[in-house]
Amino acid sequence: MRILISGASIAGPALAFWLARQGHDVTVVEKAPALREGGQAVDFKGDTHLAVLRRMGLLDDVRRLATGGRDQTIVDAGGRRLAIIPGEFTGGDVEIRRGDLSRLLYDRTKDTCRYVFGDSIRSLRETATGVDVTFERSEAATFDLVVGADGIHSNVRRLVFGPEPEYVRFLGHYYALADLDVPGDAVMYNEPGRMAALGGPKAPAFFVFASPELDYDRYDVEQQKRLLARAYEGGGWRIPELMARLPEARDVYLDSLSRVELEHYSRGRVVLVGDAAYGNTLGGFGTGLAVVAAYVLAGELACGDHATAFRRYEEQLRPYAEAGRRGNAGPFLAPGSKLRLRMRNWTFRSPLLLRWLLKVTDRLATDIELREYEVRTPDPTEVRW
Repeated sequence: MRILISGASIAGPALAFWLARQGHDVTVVEKAPALREGGQAVDFKGDTHLAVLRRMGLLDDVRRLATGGRDQTIVDAGGRRLAIIPGEFTGGDVEIRRGDLSRLLYDRTKDTCRYVFGDSIRSLRETATGVDVTFERSEAATFDLVVGADGIHSNVRRLVFGPEPEYVRFLGHYYALADLDVPGDAVMYNEPGRMAALGGPKAPAFFVFASPELDYDRYDVEQQKRLLARAYEGGGWRIPELMARLPEARDVYLDSLSRVELEHYSRGRVVLVGDAAYGNTLGGFGTGLAVVAAYVLAGELACGDHATAFRRYEEQLRPYAEAGRRGNAGPFLAPGSKLRLRMRNWTFRSPLLLRWLLKVTDRLATDIELREYEVRTPDPTEVRW
C-alpha cells in the first residue's frame, strides 16, 4: 500500500520502520525544515518498551546514547538540599535525548522511506479507494492510508476529526524548554505554582508553571520568551539569572500541559498514533507508548484489511494508553501551595512511598501483552517480529 505519515519525530519514523519492512511505499511529511535536534530527555521503562526496541534492533544504540538518568536534587532558594529524585524515577530503564532518538529512527528509515521536510498537509478527502491529499508545497497525491503522528496539536486530527478544542483538554499548566548554557548539576527549585530545573551539562533548562490558558503563536519563539519571562517575574533562587539569559537562548519551546480525549483513534482510511491520539503531556511514558503503538499498528496492518487492523489496534492500545493518562504532572512538578510542596518533597524522602511509586509506574509501562506478528516481505522471506 501507499501510506502517508504526517510527523517525523518519534511515532512517525517508528511506524515507518515497520511499514517499510512489510514492503509498503511510505512517505513521511514533516512541517519542520529538518529533524529537531536536542530537546529534553525521554525514557523507556519496563520489559514492554525494551522488547520493542530490541525487535527493532535499536536497543544497543539507545543504550549507547543514553544520558544516564542522573539523580535530581530539589533545593530551596538558598541552594540547600530538600530531597532527591532518583534517576530511576525520572529516567526509567534507559534515558536518551529526544533528538538523538529521532535521529536513530530517521537513519534506520531514510533509505527505505521518502521524507519530505518543510511541508504540511493542507486537505484530506477520502474516496472509495484512497485518500486524496493536498500539501502546502508539494504536488497533490493519493494514498491508500494516512497516519497522523504529528503530536498533541495534530494537523491530521484537526482536518479529519475537527478543531483542537473539541478533543484536547488544557490541564492548567505550561512547560518550557530553553537552551540557556547554564552550568550546574541536575537541580530543581519550586515556588508555589512554578518550577525551574537544570538538567546538568548540555541539558536544556526546564520550567513548569500554573497559568490560565494563554493565547499565543506556537511558532513565535520571541513571544514565547516574553511569556516565560513574565511567568517567572520576582522568582527566587537562580531564576533571575535564567531569565536574564533567556533573550539570547538558541532554542525555546513553550507548550501547554494537555490531554487528548478521543472516542476513536481512526476514521475511515485515516488513523492516529502517538500523542495525536492519546497524548498526555509529561504523563510519564509517552515516548515508550508511541514506539509500542507503532509496533502494534504496523503488525495489525500486516494481518488484514485496514478497517480490521485499525479496530484491533485500538482494542489493544486503548487500555494501555488510558492507564498512563490518569495523572496530571502539573500539580506534581509545580505544586500550588507551600504545603503541597512539602508533601511532594516528603514523598521522595520516604523509601516506602518511593518504592510504591516505582512499582506503580513499572506496572503501567508494561500493562500490555505484545503479539508476535508474521508478515511476508517482498524478498519474500517470512519474518516474525
